[in-house]
Amino acid sequence: MEDDKEMKAQIESEKTEYIEKLQRVDRELVNYLVPVEPFDEINDVIIEIRAGVGGQEAMLFANNLLEMYCGYASYKGWDHYVDDLSVSDLGGIRSGSISVSGGDALKHYCYEAGVHRVQRVPLTEKYGRIHTSAVSVSVMAQPSEVEVDLHDKDLKFEAKRASGPGGQSVNKTDSAVRITHLPTGIAVECQTERSQIKNKSYALKKLRAKLYQIQVDEQMKNVSRTRKFQMGSGDRSEKIRTYNYQQDRITDHRIGYTTHCIEIFLSGSDAFDKMINELRNEAKKERIVEFIDSLKKQNS
Repeated sequence: MEDDKEMKAQIESEKTEYIEKLQRVDRELVNYLVPVEPFDEINDVIIEIRAGVGGQEAMLFANNLLEMYCGYASYKGWDHYVDDLSVSDLGGIRSGSISVSGGDALKHYCYEAGVHRVQRVPLTEKYGRIHTSAVSVSVMAQPSEVEVDLHDKDLKFEAKRASGPGGQSVNKTDSAVRITHLPTGIAVECQTERSQIKNKSYALKKLRAKLYQIQVDEQMKNVSRTRKFQMGSGDRSEKIRTYNYQQDRITDHRIGYTTHCIEIFLSGSDAFDKMINELRNEAKKERIVEFIDSLKKQNS
């Protein structure tokens, strides 16, 4: 009997070892087969976060997401800074953007684009009722000046006074900058710095990213019209994830992946990184299927 127990333990140990080896080979095979696409190795990215439905509660959760993305950059050891922020009365944000640089950052952040839904009892709720709020996230590759050339004749510059929560003035000089790209009508603003020159520089960077994203989106449409995992901004109207505080549960609707411990997840460390890797692996598998289907069509 003792020998049988030892044999079973040895078999279980070897089984676990072989399963881990097969999983590792599976990952390596996926990495080898997946076609390389444009934008796969982009290190510089801009993440924009905007509060949606839900008023102050949406703004508070928008700030949670901003802190999560900053936390993830720190976890990865990437350079990052918040380059524009519109703060609400209760400490949330109406909107904000983060610049991140390092380690194929776009491949890690790109699947965050879309609508993030939160279900929880707001701080302002007197009767303990759960509210549903939404925050939209867009992720854009940050191009070089060569990749997106801006001409002065196509730009309209406006200077204005920066404002704080509730319209309170935070600067007595016209340091805030708004730039409109006349051919497309795209407008960007920046009021983070007290220097108009710095705000103008940040605004131009954001404008380049938005114009470049149009190119990215168009090219990705040509690659696939059915893919769930779009590189870059993706579908900004799609609900991609729900954060349910009552059940302490986070669910990504694209792959049906669920994890728990929201507070830990929102720190942007191991739990968040695990979900990102799950999304990346599923996206790679989808790209392989697409690649095989395209070969079949070519040979048919």
